[in-house]
Amino acid sequence: MYPLLACSIIAFTVIIERFMFWSGVDMRRSQALVDDVLELCRRGEWEAVRAKASGSKDYVIRILVAGILHRDFSMIKAMEAAAGDELQRMRSYMVVLDTMITVAPLLGILGTVTGIISSFNMMGGAGVEHPQVVTAGIAQAMITTAAGLAIAISSVFPYNYFNSRVENAALRIEKYATSLEIVYEKLLLAAEQQRERQ
Repeated sequence: MYPLLACSIIAFTVIIERFMFWSGVDMRRSQALVDDVLELCRRGEWEAVRAKASGSKDYVIRILVAGILHRDFSMIKAMEAAAGDELQRMRSYMVVLDTMITVAPLLGILGTVTGIISSFNMMGGAGVEHPQVVTAGIAQAMITTAAGLAIAISSVFPYNYFNSRVENAALRIEKYATSLEIVYEKLLLAAEQQRERQ
């Protein structure tokens, strides 16, 4: 039961930490600012973008600004690198939670098996005329399986929720990064056409 207790503490610590992390992400999100930045990009007002986005903690803004700062070299690669950093932060401790979901039931089963083995050993010593010794031992051994399953079941829902948040964030990043890329290509094309007319 002690390893299971450790698993439950680790799992619930990660769940609480991730809930706090995503609450912070939601509080820092600013859809209006993202729209304003894209509008400034459409007009090619890069310095205005830098001033407008300065100090923003919205992860989409940080990725767009990374692309804007490196637009003359490789906007896409800069945004990919920034997106990778953001997604890595979002996936922090998910491996730990996944491990606890897998390990807790296995530890429970291990506890049950060792408990049953010791119960049968007691039966060998006490004899068949005292079955209550065995049944009490088996009932006690089953507690570890129940505990392991309870930890896994209560952890799997938050785990799937956090994974869905990461996937949604990745889609959001891709959407706005693609929008910025299209806007920039349109600006380059318009500038090239203007040069040709001159």
